[in-house]
Amino acid sequence: MNIILRTIPKGSSSQWFKNTFSTSSIVFKEAKEAPIIDSSVALTSETERQQQQKLAGLITVPTKVDLSPISGIPEEHVKERRVRIFIPAKNAMQSGTDNVQNWAMEFDNRERWENPLMGWSSTGDPLSNMRVEYASKEEAIEHCERNGWKWYVDTQEIKKKSRVKNYGINFYTTLLFNFLCIDIPF
Repeated sequence: MNIILRTIPKGSSSQWFKNTFSTSSIVFKEAKEAPIIDSSVALTSETERQQQQKLAGLITVPTKVDLSPISGIPEEHVKERRVRIFIPAKNAMQSGTDNVQNWAMEFDNRERWENPLMGWSSTGDPLSNMRVEYASKEEAIEHCERNGWKWYVDTQEIKKKSRVKNYGINFYTTLLFNFLCIDIPF
């Protein structure tokens, strides 16, 4: 490069020099980089890629499946127990009405005893303290049927009337008091 620059005079405006060494020449404009390929994809064979695609897909089962044999829950808990589906009471620390339409599921309580050492309430039942929340009643029922549990819905669906509150209601007592204090001549 130094030899070429020494042989070309400084004042000359030769086009061939500008086109061959300029970064804005057509040669550099059309140059493209290779696409970036993930190394795990590049190193796997075609059969491995097909197997990974098969495993990544969803498995659809055309019929309802009873999960009770494979869930790990003992049979006496599945056959004899009943599940209560209900709308839980609002938390005392909760003042709003958002997120109060959830449904919950819990098992009936079994034998409990008082621990003689500390006086705590003890139980040998692992499912008595389990509580699962759902967005709707249908989801809870479907979950119980899928696991083979007997269930019942315990609810009093109470729709609250929304009271209309205006800012002017705060001043009704003052207006009523002023109205009663006025002497009305007969």
